[in-house]
Amino acid sequence: MNRVLSYFLSLSFSLLAAACGCDGDPVKEEEEVVPEPVTNVSFARGADISWASEMESGGISFKDDKGGQGILKVLKNLGMNSIRLRVWVDPIGGTSWSGLADVVNMAKRAKMEGLAVMIDFHYSDIFADPGRQTIPAEWSSYSSDVAKVAAAVASHTTTVLNALKSAGVTPAWVQVGNETNNGMVWPAGEIDWKKSGSARYSGYVQVSNAGYDAVKQVFSATPVIVHIADAYNAGDYEGWFFKEFKEAGGKFDMIGLSHYPMSVSGKTWSQMNSLAVSSVKTLAAKYSRKVMICEVGVKPASSEAGACLKSFMDSVKGLGQDVCAGVFYWEPEVDGKWKPAIYGKSGLVCSGWGAYDMGAFSSSGTTFSPINSIMTSFNN
Repeated sequence: MNRVLSYFLSLSFSLLAAACGCDGDPVKEEEEVVPEPVTNVSFARGADISWASEMESGGISFKDDKGGQGILKVLKNLGMNSIRLRVWVDPIGGTSWSGLADVVNMAKRAKMEGLAVMIDFHYSDIFADPGRQTIPAEWSSYSSDVAKVAAAVASHTTTVLNALKSAGVTPAWVQVGNETNNGMVWPAGEIDWKKSGSARYSGYVQVSNAGYDAVKQVFSATPVIVHIADAYNAGDYEGWFFKEFKEAGGKFDMIGLSHYPMSVSGKTWSQMNSLAVSSVKTLAAKYSRKVMICEVGVKPASSEAGACLKSFMDSVKGLGQDVCAGVFYWEPEVDGKWKPAIYGKSGLVCSGWGAYDMGAFSSSGTTFSPINSIMTSFNN
């Protein structure tokens, strides 16, 4: 008999025997019920918890006063229905946090808890924001070549999203770039402010659209967010930022904003909230796009933190689901003392950075619990 055929016959017999009991009847085993990905929520009440896996690896646990244990259980008990995860290309400092495997693992855990997932591509090896859009080291040899950078953005986006797809996760939203007020993946995708009108957006649009198109090729129904900082003055952008971005051919399904109402000197949190809500209304009406508050944070040390957050949440929810799609708290799971390992490594851009002071959890030893006065305000 042919050796290959003999092997497969033997393998088939072994598998059949394993599936049957002594009398030849199939053994009935309880199958794990895997939930479908959450791809639609009426109003996202979420949190970016990208630090959580590193915290857990260091022995930190999360619990609440309802008996919930684990960061996702605790957030769900608070009323949250979504999480946001940032993606770095090759995480700085030789770590794996916010890298591909870490993001897929956290997304799978979120799916099992019935939480919707937002994926936030930074297209960097470190935090990207209006003042820093550092090209990944892997792409640095062609940093000024827009076409090559756009191809790298498309490839990276496709790789991450296909990995999520293979893991059974469908993102409810994808951010192409993080706080891209000045473009992304510098210098190729930087907005050239020396030029005028939509011409200044040429490189940025080519790079951003490469990410947009890659998302649609993997998850055609997933909305893509273009995200900028400073919601309090983003309403002014309707006259130029999104206008010129769109005129240059920029693609976006939703508008993302960051809002930190207790972080601008000279303005009260009430004024900041009012300005941000006005921006949401202005942008949604001008571009017929829903607006997502991708990041929000308040100062837990302030006695008015809860009132500030509740006022903002009540206001944006009151705008209706066709205007504001939801709000994500940025890294609530920290306590104002914990810092990621990369902050303590010399020679990195983040060396010596202080602990994030707008987390919404408190700690007792290695156990972290939500500050209910803040998190209840967020989820009411």
